[in-house]
Amino acid sequence: MHRHHRSVTLSAVVVAGVLLATGCSSSSGGKKSEDGGAAASAGRASTPRMTVAMVTHASPGDTFWDLIRKGAQAAAAKDNIKLVYSSDPNAGNQANLVQNAIDQKVDGIALTAAKPDAMKDVVAKAKAAGIPVVGFNSGVDDWKKLGMLEYFGQDENIAGQVFGERLNKLGAKHALCVIQEQGQVALEARCAGLKKGFSGRTDILYVNGTDMPSVKSTITAKLTQDSSIDQVVTLGAPIALTALQSLSDSGSKAEVATFDLNRELVKAVQDGTIEFAVDQQPYLQGYLAVDSLWLYRSNGNVSGGGTAPVLTGPAFITKDNAASVAEFAAKGTR
Repeated sequence: MHRHHRSVTLSAVVVAGVLLATGCSSSSGGKKSEDGGAAASAGRASTPRMTVAMVTHASPGDTFWDLIRKGAQAAAAKDNIKLVYSSDPNAGNQANLVQNAIDQKVDGIALTAAKPDAMKDVVAKAKAAGIPVVGFNSGVDDWKKLGMLEYFGQDENIAGQVFGERLNKLGAKHALCVIQEQGQVALEARCAGLKKGFSGRTDILYVNGTDMPSVKSTITAKLTQDSSIDQVVTLGAPIALTALQSLSDSGSKAEVATFDLNRELVKAVQDGTIEFAVDQQPYLQGYLAVDSLWLYRSNGNVSGGGTAPVLTGPAFITKDNAASVAEFAAKGTR
């Protein structure tokens, strides 16, 4: 039976956890670019020019990482920082990009630790070279063990639990949690948290997030095979929008809710096509990661005292409050 979109008011932003993030990138793997500086001359810091490397696990084509990067660029422009951005979804290649940054003797490194074990050696090398390293988006359970200075993001396990509790209120009974990259700690934690918080049945479905036609056909096949699934949970905006096509193709009556936003996703929440979304504020993650390195270099500040992560989510975006973020989503910053 089709569940109608009931609006369950969750008054304020529920900030329950610490960070982890997911996503894939708008910049091609391994590609570097230099940003920051041109965007803002007024109000730029008078501190000496410094270079910060941002190294992520982003894959090509995911709008999520555009938001991270825009936040990083805004902080770099304000703080008189030369920002060097690079990314690669392959953990070994990402570690090599971090090593490149160390070799270039940058003043600070901000990185994602989606595969923490792969980052262990290079973070140690950066520390040995006197380069501060901060984490963001992925690796909330591992940043301190890895020896990073600070961490910015959302606790994905807690976010998943709160997500599941919301589904209980909406009356869902059988959820399909779609993971677009197997073994990525943030994504796995979301579905693990969902299983904890959701009182119904949860199935996990792995898809290849870099191949949308394959994502669509895989979800379609699962929904066709099991008509008892009444809730699809996706872990990224492009996957959510693709899942809507799968619903149509399979004739499923399931609803879709998701983690993470983009412009099209906010519109889909506004028109009721998507039930709700969890926003971990990727722009804020990128901004804080870069700004924290400037604060550390210029004033010795350490956010969270080096012992606690700085939380950027989870915030629920529903039909009731989507208008409040729509104008920012239209600008490409939410």
